[in-house]
Amino acid sequence: MLTLYSFGPGANSLKPMLALYEKGLAFNHRLLDPTRFEHHAEWYKKINPRGQVPALEDNGKIITESTVICEYLEDEHPTKVRLRPDNSYDRAMMRIWTKWVDEYFCWCVSTVGWHRYVGNMVRHLDDVAFEEMVSKVPVPEQQVKWRTARKGFPKEVLDEEMRKIGVSVRKLDDHLADNEWLAGGMYSLADICNFAIANGMEQGFAELVNASDTPHLVRWLHQIHERPAVKDMFERVPREF
Repeated sequence: MLTLYSFGPGANSLKPMLALYEKGLAFNHRLLDPTRFEHHAEWYKKINPRGQVPALEDNGKIITESTVICEYLEDEHPTKVRLRPDNSYDRAMMRIWTKWVDEYFCWCVSTVGWHRYVGNMVRHLDDVAFEEMVSKVPVPEQQVKWRTARKGFPKEVLDEEMRKIGVSVRKLDDHLADNEWLAGGMYSLADICNFAIANGMEQGFAELVNASDTPHLVRWLHQIHERPAVKDMFERVPREF
């Protein structure tokens, strides 16, 4: 039996969640509460020593990294629903999009998200309680990010990340102007991984993602939301605690 450890249906947690629902695979879902820092708990760090979600357990084997999990599901749990193109070229194009979202698009959106939302999870803590929480974070870079988010990211950093988000949404919109999907003429992991980051941007980044400025990106977002598996997933999985 597969077990997915994740937060709610957003960002990197959303990627394997969508893949599992699209493929119709049975799995146990262990939802962790980020407001209680469950991903830093000792029991979870035995599953993923980096203290990050998502993680997939498959008969005692642990797979981490959201995009890698999606590829693993395609390799080890094939179904009639395919989420990768058959030919090597289209599959390479798919992986260019998943690499881009992991190395560029995700990071600029993440920084702004940490500034707007994640920092609020710790601003009420006094210094002692905050440092106790940070001491449980196993990745040093994440400790730095928590400290920065608590204070608030500098304006020049946020301005640069917003510029990168603007570049990202224009890149997606330009490509989707001539393509129904991102790679291989089919709904694939390229779409799933980018949707996981772009979903909700009509609300959170309305000045950048809207029907006037990015009509093709908006069409694509709405089209994914209309997929039966996506509707089912959002109906079943709570969005927040």
